[in-house]
Amino acid sequence: MIDDIITYDKTLFVYLNNLGSHEFDFIWIILSNKLTNIFLYIGAVLLFFKSNNLKSTGMLVLLISIMILFTDQTTNLFKDGFSRLRPCHDPFVSDITRLVKESCGGIYGFFSAHASNSFALAIFFIGIFKKEYKYLIPFFLAIAFSIGYSRIYLGVHYPLDVISGSVYGIFMGSIFYRFWKRLSVFAKN
Repeated sequence: MIDDIITYDKTLFVYLNNLGSHEFDFIWIILSNKLTNIFLYIGAVLLFFKSNNLKSTGMLVLLISIMILFTDQTTNLFKDGFSRLRPCHDPFVSDITRLVKESCGGIYGFFSAHASNSFALAIFFIGIFKKEYKYLIPFFLAIAFSIGYSRIYLGVHYPLDVISGSVYGIFMGSIFYRFWKRLSVFAKN
């Protein structure tokens, strides 16, 4: 059963990864760049600040920093624990992998930290903005999905790495949003 899932995951990876085109590589590289997320969410923090005080905004930034640190580092623990090779390091698919980036990343890839961090941020900010800026919900989700897919496109993660990272990110974003709801009561005073 597990072997069948892994075989299907590798087959799907090869198919999706090889759909790429050199003309569009730069878009996926930009989406996968950590600075893209940073600038996007600085904008979200500024939007939050527009209708909140400095204390609330400072607490928001602190909680986001803790969320990303926690999500990212626990993701690394999973990578080391599962020890699943990235496609670009996997001898069974590396020769047919379209590696778009100059480097592949670490040896292990289960699960994607880019996907977990992106979805954690998306879910967290969806919770914050769901009433005042509900039109941003599809935007945050589209960015998170695009960043997740970029990891397959670039040749550094299998689809199951991205799906698992996304689920973990949704969980972490939800947990930290619940912390935020409790903390925000103090920040408004």
